[in-house]
Amino acid sequence: MKIEISHVTRYTYEEPATDSVNELRLTPRTNYRQSCYHHEVWIEPVASLFTYEDYFGNRVHSFSVSKPHRELVIKTKATVVTQDQSSAAQRGLPLKEQLELLQSEKLQNRYIEFLLPTQYTELTEGLLAYAARYPLAEEGLYVWAKQLSEGIHQDFTYDPDATHVHTTVSDTLKLRRGVCQDYAHLMIAVCRSIGMPARYVSGYHFVGDLQGGSADFEQASHAWVEVHIPGTGWLGFDPTNHTEVGWRYVKLGHGRDYKDIVPVKGVYRGSGGQKLTVTVDVRKLDA
Repeated sequence: MKIEISHVTRYTYEEPATDSVNELRLTPRTNYRQSCYHHEVWIEPVASLFTYEDYFGNRVHSFSVSKPHRELVIKTKATVVTQDQSSAAQRGLPLKEQLELLQSEKLQNRYIEFLLPTQYTELTEGLLAYAARYPLAEEGLYVWAKQLSEGIHQDFTYDPDATHVHTTVSDTLKLRRGVCQDYAHLMIAVCRSIGMPARYVSGYHFVGDLQGGSADFEQASHAWVEVHIPGTGWLGFDPTNHTEVGWRYVKLGHGRDYKDIVPVKGVYRGSGGQKLTVTVDVRKLDA
């Protein structure tokens, strides 16, 4: 499916800002499930862009604006062709062989970044107690991950006012509510608690045709989880929407948790406050 994304980030400052230094991780990746055919970035005030790949292979654009400005606008536009992920996972290795691979030194060395706990995904007693509710499935780790994703969707209430960007898994377990970032961190922590590599994914979710044909609804960037199934590879699950990742999903990048893959982050010099406005438009271009 061909999908077009427009993303506008606008910072408005109470007093002129100077020496603004920023990083953008807003370029869709090209992988086995999607291909990015076009991507543009515009900055106002005009700034030179420096591009590189970070440690996790995410495309990064960095820039700085030295002169005083009352507004900073970042616009990106991309065209991506997506497809559903392979159904081969359903024909994976037996659970015993999967667990043997998980425990192998080769796999642990290769994916160590996605096995260790982080600031957002600490392995607390509360997390381990929650993970115990999801024993390993005899059918294999794909079925277990699917059941975990569905369980998180059922166990927690989606509430955009309940949490914030710094909410940890411990906070989420106490509140029993949150947003996509919180659902993703929780699933990642549970996966890592059994030794399964899991990573945080940032991107977009096309839902236009699910809104009754109306485009008059607020859209936003999205977050989900990729888990490494031994013998199969990385597969995406979205516990927020109770589904596996398919053609509706456009991946920007991945990391250990949200901190690694913040879409827009930066610092500036100024004495006043700021207002942030983000506008996202995700459209299907053809059938």
